[in-house]
Amino acid sequence: MLVCSCNFITEKEIEDMIVSLLDEDCWQLIVPAKVYHAMEKRGRCCGCFPNVVDIIIRTTEQYHGRRDSTDVEIFDFMARLKQFHEDNRRADFERRQKGHRAA
Repeated sequence: MLVCSCNFITEKEIEDMIVSLLDEDCWQLIVPAKVYHAMEKRGRCCGCFPNVVDIIIRTTEQYHGRRDSTDVEIFDFMARLKQFHEDNRRADFERRQKGHRAA
């Protein structure tokens, strides 16, 4: 199935890249930009990123299910993704103070 029509990337190509990244470090945080960078592509319109996130979550869960990870090793990936988002959120803030008025 075609996931990214800008770069003509299929679901299978994304899954294969995620598995290869997990083989390098099975507990690393994988985000769409990391997958695209590893494929030597870039997000253009980025409309596919929500679907890529779903593929990342599903593939990662399947990977660890096949790996027979113990309960001690299993990490909550959504919490880690949320922490990553919070750490990088400062780029979203406007640099002006709330009380500042351009008049």
